[in-house]
Amino acid sequence: MEQEQTERIYSFPPVIDERARVLVLGTAPSVKSLEHRQFYGHPRNYFWGMVYGLFGAGAPDEDYGKRLAFLQDHHMAVFDVIKSCERPGSLDVNIKNEEPNDLPALAGKYPGLKCFAFNGSKAYDTFRKYFRDHPALQHLTLLKLPSTSPIPTQKMRNLEDRIGAWKAIVPYLELPE
Repeated sequence: MEQEQTERIYSFPPVIDERARVLVLGTAPSVKSLEHRQFYGHPRNYFWGMVYGLFGAGAPDEDYGKRLAFLQDHHMAVFDVIKSCERPGSLDVNIKNEEPNDLPALAGKYPGLKCFAFNGSKAYDTFRKYFRDHPALQHLTLLKLPSTSPIPTQKMRNLEDRIGAWKAIVPYLELPE
């Protein structure tokens, strides 16, 4: 019996600048994100609503470039733990043969980063698999946060639940005096 070939998928380049204090890390882009060539490109994903909600800014801008600017203006960055992997569909549970992004090098390039905020357990677990004791990352706070996936869980039913949980990143967003 032949096995179905799974195409290798690749993460997008990081959206980050020197103002970034919190790097939000997902696992790898979903099918919809790849189609739209956007981080959190599925219209039902809570990510952008959560980001705008943290600052009481209302609904996310329709324009992706403006959403990225909003993110960066609030000292946030976004990237994926996984550089490439095989995954049929969009579920993290189906990820195989992953290769991590070089997060230690990225952290070295942006010394203002204070915190890695993981969008879900798989992103956190994959990070720990590859970088658990990496000396270049020891100064960072690691926050495992609930996924912004539209799939409800027992504790995360809606956008408000996610905004409440993700408020944990706010203290890390402030610039030093």
